Amino acid sequence: MYKKILVPLDGSELAECVLPHVELIAKGCGVQNVVFLRVVEPLHWVVEPSYMPSGGDDSDFNWEGMKRIDSKSMVASECYLNQLVSRTKYNGVNVRSEVIMGKAAESIADYATKNDVDLIAIATHGRSGVSQWVWGSVADRILRSTCVPVLMVRAPGCVGI
Repeated sequence: MYKKILVPLDGSELAECVLPHVELIAKGCGVQNVVFLRVVEPLHWVVEPSYMPSGGDDSDFNWEGMKRIDSKSMVASECYLNQLVSRTKYNGVNVRSEVIMGKAAESIADYATKNDVDLIAIATHGRSGVSQWVWGSVADRILRSTCVPVLMVRAPGCVGI
């Protein structure tokens, strides 16, 4: 049923709480591929270039500095996922990683559609009420923006209201 599972991760332990669920599904459902995906949201997308100081200083608070930070974020994300892949063994399942740049929910949903993903497995903070309304939820936006089935795993210690 599930041949390719997409696992969006943000580098946190909370996000990794989905991994035991992915392992069980991978081993029990004949999964062929698991993709760990990290979406880096670019800092330089947040600020208009016209608002940045134009001096030649080496500060990270200029346009080129923000691009350097984005580049470092991509490299750090690749290192994190490579370490995770190297310690993840799902017998007979190809586990790989990918880092992309963009807005998290939209990029994940788009990736799933373009890459024939059968299941998205993602951890959720379990926020509700005002906190959910104020902070939003990447998992919720993914659920609403894709036709791919989504498995949402609540973080340990989550308290619903």
